[in-house]
Amino acid sequence: MNDVERNFEVKTGKSESREENMAGAAEVEIFLAEVHKDEKNAIRHLTNFVTNTTSQDNEEELKKKEEVIMQCGNILAKEKLTEALKEMIQRTRPFLISLGKAKAAKLVRNLVDLFCSIEMNGTPAEAKNFQDIKVELCRECIQWAREQSRIFLRQTLEARLVKLFNEIEDFQNALNLAVTLVKELKKLDDKELMVEVQLEESKACYEMGNLTKARAALTSARTTANAIYVSPRMQAALDMQSGILHAADERDFKTAFSYFYEAFEGYDVLNLPEALRALKYMLLCKIMLNLPDEVHILVQGKLGMKHAGRQLEAMKAVATASKERSLSDFKEVRI
Repeated sequence: MNDVERNFEVKTGKSESREENMAGAAEVEIFLAEVHKDEKNAIRHLTNFVTNTTSQDNEEELKKKEEVIMQCGNILAKEKLTEALKEMIQRTRPFLISLGKAKAAKLVRNLVDLFCSIEMNGTPAEAKNFQDIKVELCRECIQWAREQSRIFLRQTLEARLVKLFNEIEDFQNALNLAVTLVKELKKLDDKELMVEVQLEESKACYEMGNLTKARAALTSARTTANAIYVSPRMQAALDMQSGILHAADERDFKTAFSYFYEAFEGYDVLNLPEALRALKYMLLCKIMLNLPDEVHILVQGKLGMKHAGRQLEAMKAVATASKERSLSDFKEVRI
């Protein structure tokens, strides 16, 4: 670098920005090197970095620290280092005070999402224990948000807890919290979060066998969604639930297929695993419509090629058994 370039960087602040970027990258590298040797030391080092005094006016430095926290969180989640991730979430809280409320809520929600997305293999007892740890972490973060008078953060975390309750099949708690939270969100007119909670309320009602309330909650979610922009992922989730209710409640498999197709396209563009589930439901609708030949056409076409595997082969076998009216062939299907 010549003197002219160096002077230009000093005047424009470009050099300072590059040093901040290098510092952030260095912290991630140190974290990577330490995390498998000594988890606690790695978390301690990260905590020291993000809790060092930072001016709230220095947006670049705050942003860099946010990015470092998320990168380290992704690493821990990928490696399934649950205790380290939990400790990181707890020990980076002092840094959150220097962030705006909206940014802090987004960061904590993303970290909690990472923790809740971890799936542990083991015995049923071990799986149940890890589910309890997820619920405990959510409730602990909610309590911290309440103590800090961070209403938006608390509501965001409660919305995630509703989703978690559904994921672990604790549908009554999911429904109870969802109903309370929706009432609160309506007063604040927080439509984006309301869509998420109303969708989870619909899922809980469906699983508890109350299809009327499930349909009403979904209608409310779709009405709320029509008034705002919703992410492609959320739109796909709404379409998926619509398809499920049309199939389960009204046995309208033709309409259900259309919704599952919309959900499939939404998930597939985002390369999400839910795309395969939507595709399987599409194939099931064709079977229920007594169109088993179309199952083979879909599986062998462009849609099926990308998701080829045991699960689609199983759906083909079910379609064949349906066409042949063979109960014995159906019983032999293995997913």
